[in-house]
Amino acid sequence: MNEDSQLNSSSESKSKQSAALQPVPSSAPKPASSRPVSGNFDCSHLTIGAGVAIFHIATSRVIVCWHSADGYWFLPKGRRDANEETRSGAEREGFEESGYRNRLLPIPLRHRQPKAHNPSGDVCSPFVTEPIWTQLMPLTSNSQYLLFWYIAETVPPQLEEQLNAAMAGQATAVNPTPYQYPPQYPAELTLAERLKLEPELHEPVHHENTAVDSEEALYESYLLPIKEAIEKLKGTVQEDVVRSGWDAICLRHNMEYRASRNTFPI
Repeated sequence: MNEDSQLNSSSESKSKQSAALQPVPSSAPKPASSRPVSGNFDCSHLTIGAGVAIFHIATSRVIVCWHSADGYWFLPKGRRDANEETRSGAEREGFEESGYRNRLLPIPLRHRQPKAHNPSGDVCSPFVTEPIWTQLMPLTSNSQYLLFWYIAETVPPQLEEQLNAAMAGQATAVNPTPYQYPPQYPAELTLAERLKLEPELHEPVHHENTAVDSEEALYESYLLPIKEAIEKLKGTVQEDVVRSGWDAICLRHNMEYRASRNTFPI
């Protein structure tokens, strides 16, 4: 292949890659945030949880769970363990309830958290792993549930293999699929570079027997196109977790493309 052909092939590949990450058109209004509330809960009356929308970016799909007994669709979520970081809890719950390894994905978000006083490294990045939605729900008549929703991606093949190798030999009858926390998304890795880490037609690995109790054993998980997932979650905050999360992923991809090419993707 001559140089011109190589350049044309590379250009066509990048155009297809850019075209693959497109927001889902919608005329539906974004759910309104609740009015601010005041409340006080000691540690015996508060439970903190985390949920996650796990995207397979290369194929524009997201993991959605189905409750086989009660018949409804949902995103994986659950209580964080004692002494566990909330973001790590989101990743772990995503794995236990869906069977897919995942890691939080930094995305561009409008948020109200201050920047570090002495920023350095990825602290200066325009992309964050802050919750995209937060919910407050009564857990019992006198206890509160605080739930944070995050955006994540399925892990690349090489990292999947490394995590599996790290857990090799640790499976037991009680814990047939032991969990290993993944490393954070590399600060210097663009989405375009991330997409190149997957061979064509790659399917994320689905692990069996990741449920930790009889309730989670009733869950089934599916990788669905973004639009289909939004329809199945319609009328819930989780619908907008998926929609806004995917929009932010597309925006990050375009921001990085413009920064590298000083133009918009074709």
